Amino acid sequence: MDRSAAPQAYPPARPEVENLQAYSAPLEGRRGLLRLDFNENTVGPSPRVVEALRAIPAHHYAIYPEYDGLREALVANLTVAGLAVPLEPAQVGLFNGVDAAIHATVHAYGAAADLLLTTSPSFGYYSPCAQMQGMAIEAIPYVGDSFRFPLEAIRSALTSRRPRLLLLCNPNNPTGSRLAPERILELAALAPQTLIVVDELYEAFTGDSVLPLADFKATPNLLVLRSLAKTAGLAGLRMGFAIGAAAVVDRVSRVTGPYDINSFAVTAAFAALQDQAYVDAYVAEVLRAKAWLGAQLRAAGLRHHSEGGNYLLIWPRLGAEAMAASLRQRGILVRSMAGKPLIDGALRVSVGTLSQMQQFWNTYGAIEGLAGPLEETEGEKPQQGPL
Repeated sequence: MDRSAAPQAYPPARPEVENLQAYSAPLEGRRGLLRLDFNENTVGPSPRVVEALRAIPAHHYAIYPEYDGLREALVANLTVAGLAVPLEPAQVGLFNGVDAAIHATVHAYGAAADLLLTTSPSFGYYSPCAQMQGMAIEAIPYVGDSFRFPLEAIRSALTSRRPRLLLLCNPNNPTGSRLAPERILELAALAPQTLIVVDELYEAFTGDSVLPLADFKATPNLLVLRSLAKTAGLAGLRMGFAIGAAAVVDRVSRVTGPYDINSFAVTAAFAALQDQAYVDAYVAEVLRAKAWLGAQLRAAGLRHHSEGGNYLLIWPRLGAEAMAASLRQRGILVRSMAGKPLIDGALRVSVGTLSQMQQFWNTYGAIEGLAGPLEETEGEKPQQGPL
């Protein structure tokens, strides 16, 4: 039998999808372990969130979700933090996590042969979203051993190649590289034909948000993404926001389903936004733990990089893959950066509470054969501030 002549067993997808290598992450089998691999909140959400979820009547499970008031709640939360120009609820889009907001933005604004401009290395989901649309991708690398933001190269690309989208993670995952909000606004003003999307999942840990300074009437080509995953502990419920000019938010929201966000996520988001003190306390604890761990790494003479975000990079002497496997055998999860440009051989280690980082460090030191306990210090400052 000529197998080459056999009919195809399934209808092929679009060529862009057939050739796509989907973004995937090793998310299975993580419960019960110390989770330092995906930059999640490591202690769980506010008790108010738990109480609100438990209070949902069972018969409400059968009702489609309602979203009234959630946009207003986020605007109120952001207003307390300080905004140069007030926001309206129509400037907030609701999404099933920031991943869905990224996908929707690229789907709404990216067409075949359009250019997506971004940096490298950065969050791995940007490129697959662009590839689904048939977009061209240009990823400009960070600069030097301190992974400085490639500001001049980005400026040049914006003016010479006129990309359809510029996707910036600020602070960047996984390098922690930071770009000052004033520079972001300058880029938006420089390239009004480009939609500049700023992924701010980690801004709470460094305070680099562009939102306090943003005027979306002056720069309607600016879109800011926020989440309740990393600080408020809602990663499992998926709640993301896109904030920008109302017309842009409307276009991005058009390519999503009418009920993409479930009722549990909505209830949890309301409760989390009403307990900002819990989030602030968790962020303060993470920063204290990050400073402590940085001091231990410095004293041990280990190559590492610590800047923005609730994570840092470590280059283990044992090797990234071997160290990640050894830590997992001892109940601790970290993320190997093996094969990634500029940071090959590193581990990305999420930062949790001080006691969790002490557990990590004791285990790490035992595997690496580091000598003796290290003196606790006030910790280290970021290696580089925002440009």
